[in-house]
Amino acid sequence: MAKKPQLHPYADRLSFERILLLIATLIQYPGIGNPDSVEKSDKTQHHNALEPLQIQMRQLAQSLDIVLPPDYPALATIRKDLQTLRDYHILDRRMYRWGYYLGTGVMSREELKVAFNALHSQALYQGDPQIRQISQALKQRLRGLDWETNGDFFYPVRAYLNRPIIYTDPEEMRAKGKFRQTLFQSLDILETAIATGQLIELYRYQEPHQQQTGYLKIYPLQLFYHDIAWYLLYEEAQTPHLYQPNQIQHLEVERLDRFKNHYQILQQSGRGQAAQLESLKLAQKLLKTGWGIFLGTPEEQQLERQGKLLPQPVKVRFFPPSTHFIVEGNHRHPSQKLCLGPEESNGDYAYVDYQVKLPQRSFHEFSRWVYRHMSTAQVLAPEELVTKHRQEAEALAARYLG
Repeated sequence: MAKKPQLHPYADRLSFERILLLIATLIQYPGIGNPDSVEKSDKTQHHNALEPLQIQMRQLAQSLDIVLPPDYPALATIRKDLQTLRDYHILDRRMYRWGYYLGTGVMSREELKVAFNALHSQALYQGDPQIRQISQALKQRLRGLDWETNGDFFYPVRAYLNRPIIYTDPEEMRAKGKFRQTLFQSLDILETAIATGQLIELYRYQEPHQQQTGYLKIYPLQLFYHDIAWYLLYEEAQTPHLYQPNQIQHLEVERLDRFKNHYQILQQSGRGQAAQLESLKLAQKLLKTGWGIFLGTPEEQQLERQGKLLPQPVKVRFFPPSTHFIVEGNHRHPSQKLCLGPEESNGDYAYVDYQVKLPQRSFHEFSRWVYRHMSTAQVLAPEELVTKHRQEAEALAARYLG
């Protein structure tokens, strides 16, 4: 006697529609179930990620003219359906305490558009070769979405126009006959080293600031773009004359193109993200305190980290027309203060005093910013910068007079 065919748990219409509603809800509302999301339940009891999911499924059913029984589906039923999605690898086998989403579909259409704009800008203007590949792949996949929005999706609403002064993309370098072996050829393995805290060896072959060239043993901490180029923030594995076991060593920033494509992993396992984050937070604190990206010599940095080398008050007086730009920049540095001079008949300020506290390591970078304003800036303090600014102005005048 032939066996009766075993019916699938979702063979009846109601169950089938329920599982499809669940999948459609996860697709259309990525992150649903997040306790901070606008879709969360109004109840004040302990957060249950299934409740907003339940509410949204019912609302979606109503919009599709699907009639569900009262109080359907129950939370226990949704929990069982989520397990089914895990069994079929539609959901991962992990917790979704901060919201449910399918695969890597963690963004809404509007969020994806903003993210794509940022990727496209970074690929086009900052010359990031990996981002360029990702951007091209996404543009190909999302072409149908762009057609659906009449070309609106790919429109570059936002852009970051700063361009690197060096070649960054190996393919572009080859096409233009400008190919050089630099660290840009090793970005994929460098990012792995950053994420895991691997100890690596690089070769710095060029350094205009008279710092050490040659082989360096470092822990890479972060890649970042600043002003004109891509930089690597790293921690030296052992700082000469300052080495102390289990303590953060000298932190430094270097342009990526000043490293050759020499890359050797010295410690495969890595020291872990906790150690990486500790060093990164300290480096970010130094960057925030200073002006620019120079973190000081090993001796200066060590004293500053110990609180023995405090920031000094710096004061520059700006005159029209620079006063307009100085007043606009009300957040150039966290320690800055603006003191407005008397107002003239035309509405301009006679001068604006810009005051900020900076470590001495940042004086050179700060001076370069002041030099942009040439004859409309006068350094008032400290005396070291007053003398330096006057000497630079006299040297400039001598070039024209000579």
